[in-house]
Amino acid sequence: MPKLSASGKFLLANSFLTLSLAAFVNPTSSVAQTPATASAAATNPLLMAWQGPYGGVPPFDKVQANQFKPALEAGMAQNLAEIQAIATSKEAPTFDNTIAALERAGQRLDEVQTIYGIWSGTLSTPDIQAIQREMAPRMAAFGDQINQNEALFKRIEAVYNSPEKKKLTPEQQRLTWIYYNNFVRSGAKLDAPAKARLSAINQQLAGLFTRFSQNVLADETDSVLVLKTPADLGGLSASLQADAAAAATSRKIAGAAGVITNTRSSVEPFLTYSDQRKLREKAWRMFYNRGDNGGAHDNNAIISEILQLRAERAKLLGYKTHAHWRLDNTMAKTPEAAMALMEQVWTPAVARVKEEVADMQALARKEGAGATFTIEPWDYRYYAEKVRKQRYDLDQNEVKQYLQLDKMREGMFWVAGELFNFSFAPVTNVPVYHPDVKVWEIKDKTSGKHVGLWYFDPYARPGKRSGAWMNAYRNQERMNGEVTTIVSNNSNFVKGKDGEPTLISWTDATTLFHEFGHALHGLSSNVTYPTLSGTSVVRDYVEFPSQLLENWLPTPQVLNRFALHYQTGKPIPQALVDRIEKASTFNQGFETTEFLASALIDMKLHLAGSQKIDADKFERETLAQMGMPREIVMRHRTPQFSHVFSSDGYSAGYYSYLWSVVLASDAYSAFTEAGGPYDKAVGQRLTQNVFSVGNTIDPADGYRKFRGRDPKIDALMKERGFPLKTAAKPAPAKKAPAKKS
Repeated sequence: MPKLSASGKFLLANSFLTLSLAAFVNPTSSVAQTPATASAAATNPLLMAWQGPYGGVPPFDKVQANQFKPALEAGMAQNLAEIQAIATSKEAPTFDNTIAALERAGQRLDEVQTIYGIWSGTLSTPDIQAIQREMAPRMAAFGDQINQNEALFKRIEAVYNSPEKKKLTPEQQRLTWIYYNNFVRSGAKLDAPAKARLSAINQQLAGLFTRFSQNVLADETDSVLVLKTPADLGGLSASLQADAAAAATSRKIAGAAGVITNTRSSVEPFLTYSDQRKLREKAWRMFYNRGDNGGAHDNNAIISEILQLRAERAKLLGYKTHAHWRLDNTMAKTPEAAMALMEQVWTPAVARVKEEVADMQALARKEGAGATFTIEPWDYRYYAEKVRKQRYDLDQNEVKQYLQLDKMREGMFWVAGELFNFSFAPVTNVPVYHPDVKVWEIKDKTSGKHVGLWYFDPYARPGKRSGAWMNAYRNQERMNGEVTTIVSNNSNFVKGKDGEPTLISWTDATTLFHEFGHALHGLSSNVTYPTLSGTSVVRDYVEFPSQLLENWLPTPQVLNRFALHYQTGKPIPQALVDRIEKASTFNQGFETTEFLASALIDMKLHLAGSQKIDADKFERETLAQMGMPREIVMRHRTPQFSHVFSSDGYSAGYYSYLWSVVLASDAYSAFTEAGGPYDKAVGQRLTQNVFSVGNTIDPADGYRKFRGRDPKIDALMKERGFPLKTAAKPAPAKKAPAKKS
């Protein structure tokens, strides 16, 4: 997303997990403790406190699909009793008996949701999908019953408006503001009819999100490109041919020379190296038409419904559009500010694409493609790679020989040790949900103190959603003693043969570091309250730590130690590193434009308000109006845009990757302007003001404390080789006002 990222457990694929607070209900809830749910609670491992070392770990070895529904129901019923005690308390509202009590409520349900999200995202069987379809609307209704609980909100409001609030710690004041603001933004101040309609909308959306996700997953799971003969493997390296053969074996497709699965990590290398143009086109159409093939798994009608419901909800909540509602509590604050940044980068990016296409076109015709040959979207990566090799003597296949997955993981650990003083050691005394998953314990190198656990699920498989992401299984907090975090990183690399290393591309290695940045954000957390922990920050800030960590992959300290040839064990030659650096701005027109096209379409869809949208038509016509180069498509076409339509997570928020990379580029300059990437003083400021503070402070304030000023766009434009007309910066990130709304 550009690196698919789900930062924190509330960003998992399931719509109900987009709730930002623990689940609460009011006295009229239809969720009740029945004899059946009581019986389930007594025997269901999902409802038992996590046992084992490290403060307890998820009981993955005891989980069965048929346990999820009763566990969710029993967890909601248990949470209902907890919330009732808070909402109906006869004591005057205080921080301790209201806000802190809410923080403690719902722990068991939260743990059930965590494991349910893992199964839904990585082990999605028909049984799990049926449960999702049933439970998603019910969980959405459950969340609304929390936010619409008048007695509960009155207590939150009383604490928020109390003169005693000034006596609270800054973190407690921040938490109080977040609770109050989230409830208001979720409709706590609406009248009864508006609340009822809002709840109906949220339930409909939850069902649509689930259908959208399952449609995309079905196309990813069911569609493959079978390479029938050795000739179909033309242009692929030995490692890619081995990956394709392994995929054919795992899919049990007999007699095939190989299989290209419908995931980015399989399709993009094929588009880059296959010399079979017709097969490249087939692979491209398979991947980019996910959710857009007509029939039972087509998402276009679902998108129209989602957009209409979001527009109606925004109006109910007092906002002009869904985009205005979503950005109201972000760093950007307004869609206009986000659009201004994107448009500032769009123009030079498109101009660069035209130059890239001209270079590729000339090379193709020189190689005999013919006078009428034109670059098509399925040709772009193939000819871009040829131009890269010709211009910079840089072959990505050559680079890949030095990028072993296990060694890159070790490199990430080493960086974490240098920047954050962490050590990593493998552990085998905890259960995992799949044999591919491995676990490490993290400690402070100096004190030996336990910091947390890191689970790694690296390989693609049927039933696992595509992309790469981070989850938090448990957030760091210390309300009731020290609670350490458990985080995970998830990828979709093509698993090689047993005993052979998995080789990854430079792009994949960058993604690996990116997602590990999210994990380090969670592992570095040093806060009191779980709602404020780790990656629980605003959308256009959460990608900042992850984008930033990408910068450490190309440092000599990492490459010399960990970029080792998979056969000889020798480090990557300096001459090859120099060529990588020289080519670092190559193809940035393509990279930036395909991302920005998705981000701009996302924003424009949600600025359209109540306008009835035909997704395919809107995408096609809007891209034409924007001047989208015909040789490129959106990185995430609308019918498969899971960031935006599988939950509210990144809706009207995909721009946040660009916003965050401006911060990341500017922040990395703080290192290069000082003693280099491993400068201890700068690293300490980064930890203290960004990685460890979670959402305890306004992110704009945290960034200023780290950098000494607001971010500038200059470093990003320089990195991408784009002209910089002015010393511009993102729109000022003003502090969120603590006011009634």
